[in-house]
Amino acid sequence: MPIVVNLDVMLAKRKVRSRDLAEQVGITEQNISLLKSGKVKGVRFDTLEKICAVLGCQPGDILEYRAEEQD
Repeated sequence: MPIVVNLDVMLAKRKVRSRDLAEQVGITEQNISLLKSGKVKGVRFDTLEKICAVLGCQPGDILEYRAEEQD
Protein backbone atom coordinates (compact mmCIF):
# COMPACT_ATOMS: atom_id res chain seq x y z
CA MET A 1 0.00 0.00 0.00
CA PRO A 2 1.48 3.38 -0.93
CA ILE A 3 0.26 5.15 2.24
CA VAL A 4 2.48 4.42 5.25
CA VAL A 5 1.34 5.23 8.79
CA ASN A 6 4.18 6.50 10.99
CA LEU A 7 2.12 6.87 14.15
CA ASP A 8 4.40 4.54 16.10
CA VAL A 9 7.38 6.76 15.22
CA MET A 10 5.59 9.89 16.42
CA LEU A 11 4.51 8.18 19.64
CA ALA A 12 8.12 7.22 20.33
CA LYS A 13 9.43 10.71 19.50
CA ARG A 14 6.88 12.32 21.82
CA LYS A 15 7.25 9.58 24.47
CA VAL A 16 3.49 9.04 24.53
CA ARG A 17 1.94 5.63 25.15
CA SER A 18 -0.80 4.32 22.89
CA ARG A 19 -3.12 4.05 25.89
CA ASP A 20 -2.62 7.70 26.77
CA LEU A 21 -3.15 8.81 23.18
CA ALA A 22 -6.34 6.75 22.92
CA GLU A 23 -7.74 8.32 26.08
CA GLN A 24 -6.94 11.86 24.97
CA VAL A 25 -8.27 11.36 21.44
CA GLY A 26 -11.39 9.50 22.55
CA ILE A 27 -10.93 6.25 20.65
CA THR A 28 -10.05 2.76 21.80
CA GLU A 29 -6.50 1.55 22.26
CA GLN A 30 -7.33 -1.22 19.79
CA ASN A 31 -8.14 1.39 17.12
CA ILE A 32 -4.80 3.11 17.82
CA SER A 33 -3.10 -0.26 17.38
CA LEU A 34 -4.89 -0.89 14.08
CA LEU A 35 -3.93 2.58 12.88
CA LYS A 36 -0.29 2.07 13.86
CA SER A 37 -0.15 -1.22 11.96
CA GLY A 38 -1.71 0.32 8.85
CA LYS A 39 -4.59 -2.18 8.90
CA VAL A 40 -7.25 0.49 8.49
CA LYS A 41 -8.82 1.63 5.23
CA GLY A 42 -9.19 5.22 6.38
CA VAL A 43 -9.13 7.66 9.25
CA ARG A 44 -11.63 10.40 10.03
CA PHE A 45 -10.27 13.92 9.73
CA ASP A 46 -11.51 14.81 13.21
CA THR A 47 -9.61 11.82 14.65
CA LEU A 48 -6.47 12.81 12.73
CA GLU A 49 -6.90 16.38 13.97
CA LYS A 50 -7.07 15.23 17.60
CA ILE A 51 -4.04 12.95 17.19
CA CYS A 52 -2.05 15.85 15.73
CA ALA A 53 -3.17 18.16 18.54
CA VAL A 54 -2.11 15.68 21.23
CA LEU A 55 1.23 14.87 19.59
CA GLY A 56 1.95 18.43 18.44
CA CYS A 57 2.57 17.38 14.85
CA GLN A 58 1.24 17.73 11.31
CA PRO A 59 -0.74 15.07 9.39
CA GLY A 60 2.29 14.63 7.14
CA ASP A 61 4.31 13.52 10.17
CA ILE A 62 1.90 10.59 10.61
CA LEU A 63 0.93 9.73 7.03
CA GLU A 64 3.47 9.25 4.26
CA TYR A 65 3.04 8.45 0.57
CA ARG A 66 5.48 6.00 -0.97
CA ALA A 67 5.01 5.20 -4.62
CA GLU A 68 4.72 1.49 -5.38
CA GLU A 69 7.28 0.03 -7.73
CA GLN A 70 5.89 -0.78 -11.16
CA ASP A 71 6.55 -4.21 -12.66
